[in-house]
Amino acid sequence: MARRFKLIDTAPEKETAILVSVITPDVSDQMAQDYLTELEFLVQTAGAETVKVFTQKLQKPEHATFVGTGKLEEIREYAEAEEVDMVIFDDELTPSQLRNIERELKRKILDRSSLILDIFASHAQTAQAKTQVELAQLQYLYPRLTRMWTHLERQRGGIGMRGPGESQIETDRRIILDKISLLKEKLKTIDKQNATQRKNRGDMIRVALVGYTNVGKSTILNMISKAEVYIENKLFATLDTTVRKVVIENLPFLLSDTVGFIRKLPHHLVESFKSTLDEVREADVLIHVVDISHPNFEDHIRAVNETLKDINALDKPTITVFNKIDGFKPAVEVDENGDEIKVTLDDFKNSWMAKNSDPAIFLSATNKTNIEEFKEKLYEVISELHNARYPYNNLLY
Repeated sequence: MARRFKLIDTAPEKETAILVSVITPDVSDQMAQDYLTELEFLVQTAGAETVKVFTQKLQKPEHATFVGTGKLEEIREYAEAEEVDMVIFDDELTPSQLRNIERELKRKILDRSSLILDIFASHAQTAQAKTQVELAQLQYLYPRLTRMWTHLERQRGGIGMRGPGESQIETDRRIILDKISLLKEKLKTIDKQNATQRKNRGDMIRVALVGYTNVGKSTILNMISKAEVYIENKLFATLDTTVRKVVIENLPFLLSDTVGFIRKLPHHLVESFKSTLDEVREADVLIHVVDISHPNFEDHIRAVNETLKDINALDKPTITVFNKIDGFKPAVEVDENGDEIKVTLDDFKNSWMAKNSDPAIFLSATNKTNIEEFKEKLYEVISELHNARYPYNNLLY
């Protein structure tokens, strides 16, 4: 008699998550929905599944629990009934909010910052990226240490009454501060090595791809440099800066792919990744890649420009590349008479060119549409810079 074997699925089950957002008067309903859609994509990138979204309109987040007590009770009842693994908030929580919410919900609590840090930790490959992520994680953890010692919170403090929990926290804080100092020194060493590498790259113009996360920067790098950079439809799929030598016609230059930007990027992460953004700061030309198929691409442009301004790189020569034109959906606008008008891709092209002096290219990197036009524009900008900087260099002749 033949035995029957039962197949057992050994793949770990996906964690389930509830998303929570507070909508303040300065945030429109559409903007709040955009933030939540992005947060859901972050949750998906981290490997979890969103099962429910809770929103609440408030003048400002509650000081103690971020949302009101009634809404928190509603979240608790749903989480218990559906056995949800974690609750994720769309803003950074203070240490006291984190502690109070965790005590009430008895679930794993994350905020947007800790979720992004987790994604960065899982995607970091090089020593530099791992060091930067670890530094950001420790800086985030440091003020939140007290929530790890709630079992000792009833011990009385004061002179002669110092409890072991308090001294343990102080010990942990010293360890973390020492570790932060070591990581900063390690990053300084890596930065020096990278600066030496940049100096050794010779008399070539440097070009950096910048843009919101998941807009197709790595696809463009792979397409024109024959590189094999990891590509996936996830946020922050690329963390490590990749530099490739590219030749268009007779002109060699260096092209680098950098980490994508995002709205509400944790402050610690921006600080930690400033050394990675040196490639952007020291570039001669920026290629600002925009996903024109995304309904909020203009918000993405503003978010990227704000980050570029923070690192003093906004005034560099820039080519704007509107990628994914194959997915562009005509926008609907209302004119003075209240009639609806469809704004086509050609309409947008004409209005953009009229309002902006920087060159702009509209292409699809996946379908290789308008790639030659992009290369011609790139060659034009780089050769002009090359001739001005190296007038006696015979590379172009």
